[in-house]
Amino acid sequence: MNFHGIDMNLLVAFDALMNERNVTRAATQVGVSQPAMSAALSRLRKFFGDPLFLRGTGGLLPTARARDLSEPIAQALRQIESTLVKEPQFLPEKASLTFKLGLSDYPAFVLLPSLLQALGKEAPGVSLDVHAFNDRDHAVDLLDAGAIDAAIGVPPTHSDRRILTRPILQDEFVTIVASDHPAARRGMSMETYLALPHVLVSPEGERHGLVDQALAQQGKKRRLGLTLPQMFAVPAIVARTSMTATVMKRVALHSPVGRKLVLFPPPISLPEVVFGLIWHRRNDSHPAQAWLREFVARHAATSNCLTNQ
Repeated sequence: MNFHGIDMNLLVAFDALMNERNVTRAATQVGVSQPAMSAALSRLRKFFGDPLFLRGTGGLLPTARARDLSEPIAQALRQIESTLVKEPQFLPEKASLTFKLGLSDYPAFVLLPSLLQALGKEAPGVSLDVHAFNDRDHAVDLLDAGAIDAAIGVPPTHSDRRILTRPILQDEFVTIVASDHPAARRGMSMETYLALPHVLVSPEGERHGLVDQALAQQGKKRRLGLTLPQMFAVPAIVARTSMTATVMKRVALHSPVGRKLVLFPPPISLPEVVFGLIWHRRNDSHPAQAWLREFVARHAATSNCLTNQ
């Protein structure tokens, strides 16, 4: 077998550059200096006859050739690693460490309390350091920077081989009104829906959301009474006003004022919302990281979080 003088460490450097999109971070991942990583990139470019990575505003941008090489090289390196290096077994009941977990508001509200309860039983020496994010792509930035080990949220806008996802939570939309509101007895027809003032949740401050897009496709428009950046105040507001809102079902069911609300299917077709477990490829085979992801996914499933309540 002849690899024509290719240094296996160059493939490791390529994989790190593909994961990190940054020479300095790639050097840190591999354990070499920044000049050494720059030299490795120069050798890679010469060997493959391609620039491989071009500088962009968000870091290094892989060329088409680099993208073609990425998965085969990553798979080959993982196979070599599994053959030559035996990873130490992770024992959660004996572990003493902190995982950094990125959470958007919804999974923090729905999953985190029971997740911590289970963690105390299975891994009493393990703690969580939670980082909040609202923008789905902010989770990718946190993963790239190594600020979090994994995240739970709506999958990123753009797919990328360095970022892996696995669906673990899903929910459906419901339309809510106060239990003493006339609409609670009449039902939620489209006519009633459009006549009522609506609460819109918009973290970005925009006065146009998923419901408005669906209504616009039918040539209809709702009347907004309130726009606010987070969802968990909505049930209490609706319970005390004549407004309505369309929110995820568990937000209404788990609210302290849930009994003061009536839930209806929205009079328009809306997709289910799927939340994923998101992690960086660099952490994919690490035993402790793999255990964390399986623990979160298993707990989400056994807590009936994948079915509508």
